[in-house]
Amino acid sequence: MTTTEWTVRAITRATLPLLLLLTLVEVGSGLVLGGFESTLLRSPALLVLVPVTIGTAGNLGSVLASRLSTALHLGLLAFDPESEVLVGNALATLGLAATVFPVVGAGAWLLAVLTGGARLPLVAVVRVAVVAGLALAALAVVVALAATYAAYRLGLDPDDVVVPVVTNVCDVLGVVVLFLTVRLLV
Repeated sequence: MTTTEWTVRAITRATLPLLLLLTLVEVGSGLVLGGFESTLLRSPALLVLVPVTIGTAGNLGSVLASRLSTALHLGLLAFDPESEVLVGNALATLGLAATVFPVVGAGAWLLAVLTGGARLPLVAVVRVAVVAGLALAALAVVVALAATYAAYRLGLDPDDVVVPVVTNVCDVLGVVVLFLTVRLLV
C-alpha cells in the first residue's frame, strides 16, 4: 500500500468524485422506494422497517469496514478466504445481524400497534426483518470486503473511502432487498 497524504486537500481529492457518484446511486434508491410506496402505506410496520433496516445494515457494514481498515493498516488483514481476521469479522457481522434484526422487526411491529397501524402479524414483520437483515448483512460483508480490497489496490486510504461506499451501497441494496423480501414473504 502506498503512503497517503493526510491533508484536507488530498482527502477531498480522493473522496469527492466518489461521493458525487454515490449521490447519483442514492437517487436510484429513492426511485425504488417510490415504486414501493403503496405497499408500505398499506402496512405501517413495513414503513417503519425501511429506515431502521437500511440504517442498521449500513451500521453493521460500517463497523466491519472500519475493522477491516484497521486490520489492513496494522498488517493483519490478508485477502484470503482462510484469513482468521477476515472470516472472524465477517462471521461477527452476520452474528450481530442475527441478533439485532429480530428486535428491529418486533420494535417496528410494536410501534405500528402503538400508533394504531398494525395490519400484519408480529411473526410476519419479524420474518421480513430477519430475512432482509441477514441478506443485507451478507451483502454488506461482500461490499465492505470489495471496497477495502479496491482501496488497497488503488493505493487509497480505506479510512477515507470504504465507509462512504458501504453505507451508500447498503442504502440502495437495503431498499431493494426489503422490497424483494416483502414481495416474497408477505
